[in-house]
Amino acid sequence: MCLALPGLAISTDQGQLNGHGLEGFYRGGRRVLSRCQIRIAGREPLPVQARTTAADRARFVATARVSQGGGPDPDVVVERTRHADGTERITLHSAAVRPLRLPVEVALGTDLADLGAIASGRAGPELPASVHDSGLRWSCAAGGASVTAAPPPSDALASAGLLRWEFDLPPGGTAGLELRVRLDGTGPVRAVGRAATSPLASARATGDHPTIRPLLDTSIDDLPSLLVRDPAHPTDIHLAAGAPWRCGLAPADALAAARMTLPLGTRLAAGTLRTLARAQLRGQTAQPGMIPGPRRDAGAHLPAGCTGTEATLLFPTLLAEASRWGLSPQETEELLPAAERCLDWLRVAVGEGTYLCDPQPGGPVRCETQAHAHRAAVLGADLLDAFDRPGGAALRQWAGELRSAFREEFWVEDRGGGRPAAARAPDGRFVPQLGAAAVHLLDTGLLGGGEQAPGLLDRAQTEQLARLLGSPVMDSGWGLRGLGTKETGYNPFGHRTGAVRVHETAIAVAGLAAAGYEEEAGSLLRGLLAAAETFGHRLPEMYAGEQRADGSAPLPHPAASADSGSPWSRRPPGGCN
Repeated sequence: MCLALPGLAISTDQGQLNGHGLEGFYRGGRRVLSRCQIRIAGREPLPVQARTTAADRARFVATARVSQGGGPDPDVVVERTRHADGTERITLHSAAVRPLRLPVEVALGTDLADLGAIASGRAGPELPASVHDSGLRWSCAAGGASVTAAPPPSDALASAGLLRWEFDLPPGGTAGLELRVRLDGTGPVRAVGRAATSPLASARATGDHPTIRPLLDTSIDDLPSLLVRDPAHPTDIHLAAGAPWRCGLAPADALAAARMTLPLGTRLAAGTLRTLARAQLRGQTAQPGMIPGPRRDAGAHLPAGCTGTEATLLFPTLLAEASRWGLSPQETEELLPAAERCLDWLRVAVGEGTYLCDPQPGGPVRCETQAHAHRAAVLGADLLDAFDRPGGAALRQWAGELRSAFREEFWVEDRGGGRPAAARAPDGRFVPQLGAAAVHLLDTGLLGGGEQAPGLLDRAQTEQLARLLGSPVMDSGWGLRGLGTKETGYNPFGHRTGAVRVHETAIAVAGLAAAGYEEEAGSLLRGLLAAAETFGHRLPEMYAGEQRADGSAPLPHPAASADSGSPWSRRPPGGCN
């Protein structure tokens, strides 16, 4: 997968684009080209190697044998470099001892289908092509696309979608061609993250594990490929959700990612906050002050909702922490009204009660939602006080009441020492499942001077949670499982019921380390680093929670997004406040 939003290219390790599944070049979520098959002297080359060379580029090497009676050795090496901007370069290297005349064919096709339709199996058939300029063109009601070639082909057959060349190669000689894929009305892909100035500062990692540095370097290098602009306000940028499934704005994910990258600067946080402030519900709406978000649900195990609740609570949290990492007072004050509306929404949603339901109204009371709400209230109160705004005292009072109630009511005693309940169902029943959602109880956030804010658990409860997270039931050896192996419904491939989610593992590592539980944090981090090595230091969103064994490797998850990320420290450097 090659990514430089809004461009995307998805391939198998064979190099050929055969139009199967998700294969193809994409622009803004539409498949511009689905089929790109090369034949040398009438034969498909034999694949030798496929390798991602950068987030936006992949290199494929194949060989072909075209000489008659030349023995088993190949006499042509075919190298293809595929770029997310819609460019493919094909280079032919001769290894023959005599001159070669090489007929080359490239078969092209597309359905111009939307990524969502392709993912759900609703893509239509290939469209008929027409000869256009030095290549081919396709069109439908939604628009058109074209492929141009350099050098121009010697022949183009629209009915078969074929471009043809003949190359003369001397012994050891090289010939090449370039294909450029374009959506009508657009120029070359201009990836936001490839601009002259990056919103992320450079960083260097040191440590006693050899994977730490390449993981951090690759993550920072890859993150710009996920950057996109607010079309109406091009100076504001944010991170899109993972490829290929959700290459657009997902509010909670964008806020969480901006929060994790605060050690690398505040520009990304400011752009994300401004973009979402413009989307905030206002006036006579059902829930004024909410940051709307896509509803995601993964079954009966009460997953963390993305109903808008999480994003609404992350907004004041990110603004408060960005201010401490160096966001200017002027920018902070401009965003403060939006943060106040988020906090007003929280107080209205809680009403006269203690807990926050998700989704609103009448949903379950999830433990991680209470963690998000508590952190937003504590950090939000600190922010309001810093700018002489009212409301801080009321937020602190409610946060204190929530702490007292949660520590008493949400703790489920058992013979193993107890655990936090995953949720309280609408019928009042507590759900005692042990899952990774509990790690959000460890993420308390930063107060002034870099001190950790208070959490919902007391010291003894935090110690017990650390023990549970470090046990083989939750620690797979590759990271933290989404659900404990002894829980009903455990599935190592379950999206929220057993798969290792990198983001939650990173939160667990940071939270455990901040609370002083370095042994448990170190074990989870070593597992994550070991997994990163097997994924070429490009961690996907999640992978299967199978137990690590000698000689094994983590199993990829078929529905994972290819996100980049690292377990960043959130403590500001000295001098920040």
